[in-house]
Amino acid sequence: MLIQAGLTLAAELDFETVLEHIVDLAVELTGATYGALGVLGSDRRIERFITKGISDEDRARIGAPPIGHGILGLLIERQEPVRLPDLTKDPRSYGFPPNHPPMRSFLGAPLRALGRIYGDIYLTDKRGADTFSDDDEAAVVVLATQAAVAIENARLYEEAQQAQQELRRLEVLEERERIAKELHDGVIQALFAVGMSLQGAGALVHDPEIAGRLDDAVEDIDGAIRDLRNYIFGLRPGILADRQLPEAIRKLCEEFEERTGVVTVASVHDGAAAELASRAGDVILLLRETLSNIERHANATTCRVTLRRSDDGAIELEVDDDGEGFDIDAERTGMGLANLEARVSSMGGTFHAASIAGDGATITARWPPRRPTTAT
Repeated sequence: MLIQAGLTLAAELDFETVLEHIVDLAVELTGATYGALGVLGSDRRIERFITKGISDEDRARIGAPPIGHGILGLLIERQEPVRLPDLTKDPRSYGFPPNHPPMRSFLGAPLRALGRIYGDIYLTDKRGADTFSDDDEAAVVVLATQAAVAIENARLYEEAQQAQQELRRLEVLEERERIAKELHDGVIQALFAVGMSLQGAGALVHDPEIAGRLDDAVEDIDGAIRDLRNYIFGLRPGILADRQLPEAIRKLCEEFEERTGVVTVASVHDGAAAELASRAGDVILLLRETLSNIERHANATTCRVTLRRSDDGAIELEVDDDGEGFDIDAERTGMGLANLEARVSSMGGTFHAASIAGDGATITARWPPRRPTTAT
């Protein structure tokens, strides 16, 4: 069974599946009624707890998973097998929450390999016997070593997959940056040159009809240039490729001001930006779409972008302008605000728009403060 267990674990690379297999194999090897696997975090507390033998309904009634007190804490501290005939009679056993099923015989072993402790296996209530045997303990120790190696393999595989995904993402960003640069340096410059030539030709002709047609053509070319610049502006999420979020926000605002003539000021709280670092791409897309709406609809001369931490610890991204404003209820029938609200909601935040016709608008995205995780 141990040989088969080793082969089973070695063949699986999905991290979550490996953890579930370990618990299943430990219960099967020892004849335990209940099994669990605690994965340790950097603070040597249980950050993941996988169980066998307890239904989802019972787990919900028990409440928060353990973090490593009592006998579980003893096993983490000693880092060697622990076998007890009766948990309830050991003075070190405490912390069982209400609705927890009664458990007596106990066997635990650390998952140790390559000089590192990955977690612990916990087994209780040996079926058909009052206590776990020496053979059970020996088998679990071997399984724990196999399991630790399997966890490390799964971690390395997961990291490799993430690295490949990040590499592909950067390759896409680089390609989009290349296309944007070619459009800006090639197509736009060529169109600009054609427009200048047509303007020069218009100044030389004396036929008003021909001159009018040339002016119309120049205006069409200017419109095409504006459209291309908007397209380039949307092509460049790579603004984040080599920047931190505060710098990326400031750069985006600079580009927006340069492109539109709207005076744009950015105020970024570094601590607030750090909390949104994992969602930096979403923040930039949200801000880009908001600025695009201002360009298309607001007829503004100034704009202010603020990323801050509020008094209650929430993170707020606020964009206000001095444009024409809009009627909130009427605007919500369109897609502009609806798209922004949907994007903020997908990021776990709330969205608020405020405006008075003729007196500008303020768009606010708010993410609640992080709550400390508590467990018994």
